[in-house]
Amino acid sequence: MPDLEFEKRFADLGIVIGVDEAGRGPLAGPVSVGAAIIPDGFSHPVINDSKKLTEKKREALYDELVENPEIQWAVSLVEADEVDEVNVLKATHLGMARAVKALGVEVGMCLIDGLTVPNFPYPHEAIVKGDSRSLSIATASIFAKVTRDRIMREAAVRYPGYGFENHKGYGTKAHLEALRTLGPCEIHRRSFQPVAQLSLPLE
Repeated sequence: MPDLEFEKRFADLGIVIGVDEAGRGPLAGPVSVGAAIIPDGFSHPVINDSKKLTEKKREALYDELVENPEIQWAVSLVEADEVDEVNVLKATHLGMARAVKALGVEVGMCLIDGLTVPNFPYPHEAIVKGDSRSLSIATASIFAKVTRDRIMREAAVRYPGYGFENHKGYGTKAHLEALRTLGPCEIHRRSFQPVAQLSLPLE
């Protein structure tokens, strides 16, 4: 379970922010990046890497966390067209910087899930599997994932037939079949190979 080891390690530097993303891999929808500041001594029996929680549990946790006045958080969305424009890795890094900036605080250290982010405008420590090791990263992952899931459920209403409410834009068999039948919609990432092939003109 994630704990406060990393947060305590960098506490002397000032405010420590956990950062995590959701939605790098899907063929459709935004990349969602969460940033979270949790209070000293914060603990929770359930918070974990959002991918290890059921959707129902994530949703309940999200609703609980947003009601906690001691937790500061922000979510940044990088839409599909910008993902296509700059590539998904850079889009993720842009989203991370925007989410941190949205908190409006003087940053001591950002704890980022994954690998070091080149040219990141804030001091940061990259932590592999950070969402299962750092409590602030795990909290950020819940904000990012639930926000994105809700957006994709809304997209399912606007763009019926793709099954976004089920696969959330990931390249499942059902999604690929819908793509072949319906073609790409507005929120599909044209730079991703399965979508790119179906976006090509016939001549």
